[in-house]
Amino acid sequence: MPNLSPALAPLVLLLCSNVFMTFAWYGHLKFKAAPLWAAILVSWGIALIEYCFAVPANRIGSAVYSGAELKAMQEVITLSVFAVFSVVYLGERLTVNHVVGFALIAAGAFFVFKGPLR
Repeated sequence: MPNLSPALAPLVLLLCSNVFMTFAWYGHLKFKAAPLWAAILVSWGIALIEYCFAVPANRIGSAVYSGAELKAMQEVITLSVFAVFSVVYLGERLTVNHVVGFALIAAGAFFVFKGPLR
């Protein structure tokens, strides 16, 4: 991996991790005719690659971010990746309800990073 700062490396690794995990969890939806056992095995293989990004992301990130911050970051990245995936790969469309729901989750992440309210 290029020399990324300890603050940036978890973001990049979590982004990579989420791309793989989104395909592991939802990629098989385009192949509903495939047997369930095949979808499970392929998903497990993809998830193994995902873990190769997620575990280092959290290990490196724990030097800079709290566990709650890492989790909040993960959720925002997950939703961002999934939004693009659902439109580009699954051919779905995002509705206003989706955008509002995702924005509320992002607002929650904002407060996790903001620190104590006074």
